Amino acid sequence: MSLAIVRLGSPRLSDEGLRIGTVRRPPRGVSKEDFARQDWYDVWLPELSPSAELVKTAQAASTDAEWAAFARHYRSEMKAPAAEHLLSLLAAMSHQTHIAVGCYCENEAHCHRSVLRELLVEHGAALRID
Repeated sequence: MSLAIVRLGSPRLSDEGLRIGTVRRPPRGVSKEDFARQDWYDVWLPELSPSAELVKTAQAASTDAEWAAFARHYRSEMKAPAAEHLLSLLAAMSHQTHIAVGCYCENEAHCHRSVLRELLVEHGAALRID
């Protein structure tokens, strides 16, 4: 059992399990009925996405220092009790079943999912390595 970090909208991995969207907004122009069928996500969990203000900061980050500032602020947001509980839940689930979490960004290195990966590992998640 394990947890995969994926790009939403990409083809599913074999034995990926439940795909969870950790994004602020649903995909544009896609009906709810098509979210799973088109490989976006099965369940939407916006509570693990950066705040709307922080998303803008991440999108504008053009230097390593700006990206590091975004990562610090996102980590701070993820210290809220509800986010901590969700991180712990996903980490525990990764030892029982296959699951995947993701975002739309093409480049994981400049996406909150890179920080989310670190946070999940820190919470004890069993990460899938392909």
